[in-house]
Amino acid sequence: MLVKTFGSALQGIDSMLITVEVSVGKGTGFSLVGLPDNAVKESNQRVFSAIWNSGFRYPHNKVVISMTPADVKKEGSAYDLPIAIGILAASKQITAEHFSEYLIMGELSLDGSINPIKGALPIALSAKKAGFKGFLLPEVNAPEAAIVEGLTVYGFKTLADVAEMLDNKFAPQPVAVDLEALFNSGTTNYPFDFEDVKGQENIKRALEIAAAGGHNVIMIGPPGSGKTMLAKRLPSILPPMTLDEALETTKIHSVSGVLSSDTALITTRPFRSPHHTISDAGLIGGGTFPQPGEISLSQNGVLFLDELPEFKRSVLEVMRQPMEDRVVTIARAKMSVEYPASFMLVAAMNPCPCGYYNHPTRACVCSPGAVKKYLNRISGPLMDRIDLHVEVVPVLVKDLTELPKGELSKVIRERVIEARKIQQQRFVNSNLHSNAQMSRKDLDRYCQLNEQAINLLKTAMEKLSLSARAYDRILKVSRTIADLEKSENIKSEHLAEAIQYRSLDRENWGN
Repeated sequence: MLVKTFGSALQGIDSMLITVEVSVGKGTGFSLVGLPDNAVKESNQRVFSAIWNSGFRYPHNKVVISMTPADVKKEGSAYDLPIAIGILAASKQITAEHFSEYLIMGELSLDGSINPIKGALPIALSAKKAGFKGFLLPEVNAPEAAIVEGLTVYGFKTLADVAEMLDNKFAPQPVAVDLEALFNSGTTNYPFDFEDVKGQENIKRALEIAAAGGHNVIMIGPPGSGKTMLAKRLPSILPPMTLDEALETTKIHSVSGVLSSDTALITTRPFRSPHHTISDAGLIGGGTFPQPGEISLSQNGVLFLDELPEFKRSVLEVMRQPMEDRVVTIARAKMSVEYPASFMLVAAMNPCPCGYYNHPTRACVCSPGAVKKYLNRISGPLMDRIDLHVEVVPVLVKDLTELPKGELSKVIRERVIEARKIQQQRFVNSNLHSNAQMSRKDLDRYCQLNEQAINLLKTAMEKLSLSARAYDRILKVSRTIADLEKSENIKSEHLAEAIQYRSLDRENWGN
């Protein structure tokens, strides 16, 4: 008897329909075709044991399984469940009259229990698009899939439960999720708050500007000055995620298998902080079957690179194109996948190998030229993509006890949201979302300066020996500062503040 069940194969953050054809007939043996990887090939042993331990019998006849389209690589263990259900139906142990209505995915344990899978959300979206009535999957993944409106989702613990449901022996309750309530419940629930930061008002101001304009920022200062502490609090002042952003971010984390089992929807902006020993593929994504990297897991959030000069040069250089295009394309011999990569880069570094160059109380012991050599570990093209350079000075011990608590993140966030609203109105007829994305043509249109401001910028470029690449960055940052002040035009004071944030462009810095 021939039976068809339906599953799905992940391709990037989307998925495509896979038909699992199971034939049980004359002869003996087991054949699995359709370009399966090793995990799929090994399903025979898991399925055999799961069927027996669930109270059914494994057929002694010839079992042939074909997974189509045959030219698409099938990977992972999530096809165990549709294969097992197909075998049970093809051997006439359950009926197959409703199989065309459901998409089925799940990994089987030897005892017949169903383990979690990756990519439940994108698979559910493709199931709805393909016109399936429902989606049968592991109970753990059911709330994630139930986010998709218009699709009936059933979560199961065991193979026996799925078989009985399809055999019309019992009718389980579908999993229901109130998407709006789920989304609204945690959009501002961040573990860190700027209230905890005492002093460092100039750094907090710089991070507020970065959040308001979507600018990349680098903080340079001695050990213990608070760079990491400040960076961890940046997501708490970014605008709350939209529902589309939340769904997109959840899809990426689901495909990567890093979505927590108790999280159906990611509602807060991600903060990723990879170690400096990370590989190229770990940062941008890759592998034989390409998986998202840290820049994609940071989508709609913050990518924090601590100790920036300690990262391998090749690792940092692969970020350059994704930072501009906001997508990363990973090409392999047989496939090409595109992942989103729209993130804010926040980097931190010491000013020199010993860490105490320009320290107010401790002397630097580095040899002449060592500071410049240390900074040169970061290439000019990469530094060119960082809008704000901020020097972080440590807070004195006595000030830690005397200074009052800082401003609450929610107060800062309100100012950031107002600035973003201005930018949304400005770029309503374009593909831009923030000031940081403006091109040279956009700068000419939206960053016009009066004569006084032009003279100020010329003087600063000459006296501070700023590089030519600093010019556009200063204009972008000054536009954001003006938006925070709700000023239609860029004024001299906005420009003056923006100039302060180009420390590393000064030719005499580090000499």
